[in-house]
Amino acid sequence: VLAEERSLGSRDGPPHLVVLVLLHSRAAAHDTLRLLQSQDSAVIRVDEGRESGFALLCPRLKQRWRFVAAQAGDLHSVLDLAKVADSLLFILDPADGWDSAGDYCLSCLFAQGLPSYALAVPGGTDLPPKKRVDAKKKLAKAIEKRFPEAKLFSLNTEQESSLLLRHLATQKQRHLAFRDRRAHLLAYAAEFVPGQESDLVGTLKVSGFVRGQTLDVNSLVHIVGHGDFQMSQVDAPPDPLSLNPRVVKGQKRSQDMEIQDDSVNGTDEMEEDVKVLMKADPSKQESLQSEVVPDPMEGEQTWPTEEELQEAEASLKANRRVVKVPKGTSKYQAAWIVDDGEGGSEQDDDDDEDDDIDDDMMEEAVSQEGESSEEEEEPAEEECETMTISECLRDDQYDEKVEEDEQMLERYKQERMDEMFPDEVDTPRDVPARVRFQKYRGLKSFRTSPWDPKENLPRDYARIFQFQDFSRTRKHLFRQIEKEETEGASVGWYVTLYVCNVPVSVMESFKEGKPLVLFSLLPHEQKMSVLNFLVRRHPSNSEPVRAKEELIFHCGFRRFRASPLFSQHTSADKHKLERFLRPDAALVVTVYAPITFPPASVLLFKQRSNGKSHRWHRYLAGSLLSVDPDRIVIKRLVLSGHPFKIFTKTAVVRYMFFNREDVMWFKPVELRTKWGRRGHIKEPLGTHGHMKCHFDGQLKSQDTVLLNLYKRVFPKWTYDSHVPEPVPWVRSESALPVQEVEMD
Repeated sequence: VLAEERSLGSRDGPPHLVVLVLLHSRAAAHDTLRLLQSQDSAVIRVDEGRESGFALLCPRLKQRWRFVAAQAGDLHSVLDLAKVADSLLFILDPADGWDSAGDYCLSCLFAQGLPSYALAVPGGTDLPPKKRVDAKKKLAKAIEKRFPEAKLFSLNTEQESSLLLRHLATQKQRHLAFRDRRAHLLAYAAEFVPGQESDLVGTLKVSGFVRGQTLDVNSLVHIVGHGDFQMSQVDAPPDPLSLNPRVVKGQKRSQDMEIQDDSVNGTDEMEEDVKVLMKADPSKQESLQSEVVPDPMEGEQTWPTEEELQEAEASLKANRRVVKVPKGTSKYQAAWIVDDGEGGSEQDDDDDEDDDIDDDMMEEAVSQEGESSEEEEEPAEEECETMTISECLRDDQYDEKVEEDEQMLERYKQERMDEMFPDEVDTPRDVPARVRFQKYRGLKSFRTSPWDPKENLPRDYARIFQFQDFSRTRKHLFRQIEKEETEGASVGWYVTLYVCNVPVSVMESFKEGKPLVLFSLLPHEQKMSVLNFLVRRHPSNSEPVRAKEELIFHCGFRRFRASPLFSQHTSADKHKLERFLRPDAALVVTVYAPITFPPASVLLFKQRSNGKSHRWHRYLAGSLLSVDPDRIVIKRLVLSGHPFKIFTKTAVVRYMFFNREDVMWFKPVELRTKWGRRGHIKEPLGTHGHMKCHFDGQLKSQDTVLLNLYKRVFPKWTYDSHVPEPVPWVRSESALPVQEVEMD
């Protein structure tokens, strides 16, 4: 632990990465950066074209820092930089601390996982000394809820900035588990080399300091927000932030150590004294295959072997019998002819009577169906959403707001109805219930009745990977990381990674000032599977969230879009689907996504688009629960009926079904009532769906008879690693949670 603490920011370790996060609209990063740069015993290197960051070298303290200021209002940048930062430096306002957008940012950072941090308050010098002390006490009391026992650092003089630097260098580092087991780096410089076939895809040369674990060239790397890629080579260029600069190839460096400028793409550094560390070995390199290519002929019967043909012939000879048949009878017809001794005349008479009864019932059913409807309709889709898409965008923003309010009102009504009448649906009158609900089944007990997890799987399950024992594989991998030494670039080295087949949009994003963050992947983490997250709804949000709506996930080091399922978090082997997100309970979110080994935090957002920009609203926060495709999520439907005539233990129930055949079809399923009675269907009465039911006690007239049906459901395959950029946060002076604000 001591060696790790001493290596951070030293000559042998990576520079201490400090990310500046502005928590108020009146807070400015430029003043803070300018004050931190005015150290007497330091050498400052400013990245050309990147005013938001600089490196600070202090030979007297034998420390080096790299300061990066997150773009104000860019939630992507703040969360991505917090994934790799050693320390976060929160810039507060001397009067209010943080505003609503700052509170929103803090809640997201706490949910993702907060590294070491410090609180700085620049300004406030215009106040009298006495009022300055009172304002600091008031601010310390205001931040006590978020940061208990945290120390506030004033940042107005060089002496105060020195104290802040010393605190950053000596404070205890907080570890984030998802990054400590993976090599990661924040790009210091980057260069894009177009490919031979297309200028849109090429090799990205990324330079930076290795952190976390040793980086192997044969492993895969994940560029946050852009996907997984392979590496072809790792170089070791000269360290641009060296504490002891020396003469390199006869070129003398300046002794007075003035401010030096580095290029944005770092080509000057890469060209001088570059040493190739390692090249990828195709035989050992991890594959980019994320899905299984299903073979449609895999389940087909193969041609039998000679031994199987001989066995079949022998069994046929053993089972042959001699039967008298009429002339011209084929072998197939002869197999159906019964000998005189095998059946009796009484049995034949009974069969004839049964056939007559069946014929009569069939004719009656046909006549009833003919009277009820002249033409059959296709079964309705079970899970569908109606969505109105406007053909053009209106200029009148007020009308768009009214439309959005109407849609939200409809969702509130649906959520309220689901709370009052959970899972209840109306029996359709135009389609027979046995056809509409043919994929559902009844269960004697939801908790104890068996359900095979391999039964009736969708085609998407042929594309995913599954572990025989996920927890055992995870423990083995983590034990291997701790004990075995990996060959590659060690922690603290300044390296250049050659990342293959990268789209040019990654470089364009880096030139715009977005952070470029890379994580190495553990074995199997590029493969798709079914991920389950345990999440809880944020109390500041009351907007209804429906299952299978597209949400944005921040899972560990990944960011992607998917349409999840919500289900209850229980210890049973079956878990009931929730149509809406419950505000008072933790739920499990299920999606198709790349495998990630826990622990890993997860943040869920809802994206809204008005045609020109995107807005994010935080809904959920939690952690990765498991990677388990066998987790059974059951959708429940409840059909309701009303007692028409009530006797001692029997009752005539109506309005649950509307024809006799449906009553006979669902007869084996157990009934229950809202007041706790249990029973079963005894027989149908008439032809309009009335039925005689037997219960374990007398019903009340205001009771409702219910019939539960169940079906296993699976998530939609909507995984997308590309997430559009959101618009900046909307800041206000109050420290209340962010609510919906329309942007011009």
